[in-house]
Amino acid sequence: MSLSTFKLKSMKPVFNQPINIDFPNAISLAIKREDLIHPFVSGNKFRKLKYNLLQAKSENKTTLLTFGGAFSNHIAAVAFAGKEHGFKTIGIIRGDELSNKIAENPTLKFAQENGMKFEFVSREEYRLKSEDFFIEKLKNKWGDFYLVPEGGTNELAVKGCEEILTAEDSVFDYVCCAVGTGGTISGLINSAAPNQKILGFPALKGDFLKDEIRIFARKDNWNLISDYHFGGYGKINLDLIEFINAFFEENKVPLDPIYTGKMVFGVIDLIGKKYFPAYSKILLIHTGGLQGIEGMNIKLMQKKLPILKTND
Repeated sequence: MSLSTFKLKSMKPVFNQPINIDFPNAISLAIKREDLIHPFVSGNKFRKLKYNLLQAKSENKTTLLTFGGAFSNHIAAVAFAGKEHGFKTIGIIRGDELSNKIAENPTLKFAQENGMKFEFVSREEYRLKSEDFFIEKLKNKWGDFYLVPEGGTNELAVKGCEEILTAEDSVFDYVCCAVGTGGTISGLINSAAPNQKILGFPALKGDFLKDEIRIFARKDNWNLISDYHFGGYGKINLDLIEFINAFFEENKVPLDPIYTGKMVFGVIDLIGKKYFPAYSKILLIHTGGLQGIEGMNIKLMQKKLPILKTND
């Protein structure tokens, strides 16, 4: 499998879609539709897996093992991409209480249908996922495997994310993306044009992400804006739901509530607060993650909240 032939069936081209909102100070906004790359391995998941799967093939590995939570986009993507490229896949899932709830969980059910085997571990044990003795324990149980980190972030993932921006994108002054494990923003930082500032919007609380990003980032052209996590990872409220649904109605662009939805909310809020200079051109990176909406909507219905729209 060479770089020139690495692809998935049903792949589609990426394009920048203008956001037709009358912003103050002649600010313009567009969103890079990375979510359209593939229905199941979309956005940054395709970018992160590309060179990792190539590396696994070069090492003659036949099994991929990775980590994720109940509604992990990464888990779903690894399962599908692994099946399509001939790998067995293993998911170490955070939360041992989920072991008898696969049928109720759209993400885990999808991954299982694509051949992924699961090991459910407690949240305490899950925190050991980077420890050598824990990885050895997994090898003793599952045999030899190629390890893909939680969220897919490593040097090869960053290399893939460096391919998100193209020469045509250099017309933008700001590039904005959601931040989970730091791989996507690191790739954007490394490949940004000299005139560009990269802004990251963390989905998690805390400033620890800066240290993670500095492991891979080779420039100082970036900043994190930590005011739009809505209470932390996986947390949403009625304001965010209504914003995502209104954005879809106006632009026909679905947003996920964990990552891209919060980032877009933050950027538009900052425009209203005159954070960006007049005439700024801003590019939003849609990192996909739409498969998780089905599971989120189940939780929203249980809480008697409006559901998120993904189609008319």
